[in-house]
Amino acid sequence: MRRSCSQMRGRYNRPRNNRRRDDRVGPFRSRSGIILGVCKGLADYFNVSVFWVRVLAVLAFFFGGIWPAVGIYLVAALLLKPEPVVPFGREEEREFYNSYSASKNEALQRLKRTFDHLDRRLRRMEDIVTDKEFDWERRFKSNVR
Repeated sequence: MRRSCSQMRGRYNRPRNNRRRDDRVGPFRSRSGIILGVCKGLADYFNVSVFWVRVLAVLAFFFGGIWPAVGIYLVAALLLKPEPVVPFGREEEREFYNSYSASKNEALQRLKRTFDHLDRRLRRMEDIVTDKEFDWERRFKSNVR
């Protein structure tokens, strides 16, 4: 009996997460990694086993020198954004996360603008509902029926 390619896939070729690679804009640091989550985040992004990424990191430590490899690892940890806690549902969520991770002040200003806009809309609705003409129209329509 012949097996299909999908049946012959080994355990190292299985996807590491349930998300498709298209859903991610770039690599993130994993929140469940051992040391700062760099290796696990890169393994998730490239859809390979974290074991092989860690083997490459250890080889880089031994053959490239301890301090340069530690420096590169720390720079990667500083440059990679932490993985979002909840996967993105919409494009606006992705944009907000990217703006928040880039600049917290900018993200807070964006939230403030959004809530100010909602507050203005709510005030306009309250003005209409509490207006005396609205009350008279409501009474008139209820008496017509």
